[in-house]
Amino acid sequence: MRKPIIGGNWKMNKTSMEAENLVRKLILELNSYEDVETVVFPPFPYLQKVKTLLQGTGIAVGAQNMFWEEKGAYTGEVSPLMLVDVGCRYVILGHSERREYFGETDEKVNRKIKAALKFGLRPLVCIGEKLEERKKGLAEKVVESQLRGSLSGLNPSQISQIVIAYEPVWAIGTGETATPQQAQKMHKFIREILERICGEKIAQSVRIQYGGSVRPDNIRELMDQPDIDGALVGGASLDAISFVKIVKYGGK
Repeated sequence: MRKPIIGGNWKMNKTSMEAENLVRKLILELNSYEDVETVVFPPFPYLQKVKTLLQGTGIAVGAQNMFWEEKGAYTGEVSPLMLVDVGCRYVILGHSERREYFGETDEKVNRKIKAALKFGLRPLVCIGEKLEERKKGLAEKVVESQLRGSLSGLNPSQISQIVIAYEPVWAIGTGETATPQQAQKMHKFIREILERICGEKIAQSVRIQYGGSVRPDNIRELMDQPDIDGALVGGASLDAISFVKIVKYGGK
């Protein structure tokens, strides 16, 4: 049985005080909520503060990105060792915004995944097609290429520690959401590819999230799908009430 995982990706938002206020509200509602694994992904400057606030709670902390080297002359980068040092458990890798704005490739994502695993971080690996790719009937080809490229050289044991986030690029921050049926079809396809890569047992254990304009009013129907194991939430995670409702599948 795969335990659902809901992540809140704050992206480049919040001041220090806003971050604290949000976390305190989440603690009140989610501290003892164990049906779902909940993770928040604050910007780098607030990781230490958020981790301190969440110490002893059931809410985990992750980072939105990292570099693949442990240390060195890489101005502006953050290493996996640093993330572990401040208490991160997860790290988002390969987000479409990183791919689009910062030129990240599957090869770079692959190097980051290997580095994260080396230091005990759980990678949350994002894959997903653009609108024009879907319109051309290339969605599955693009997703398979990203998945295989990102996981290249990893053994089944390593893959079992990874969370996959399917995020159709056309649905991120647009208000558009893949229908539950569209999302399920792609999630099932991803699991089938995983089975070819690492076998049925591991493929059935890997959690696959959906991301792309997830809201309290659509989370329940998405989570009812057999191969959707959670959500990576963007804008709605910036509001405590909305995010709590999503974690509780729309307020069940």
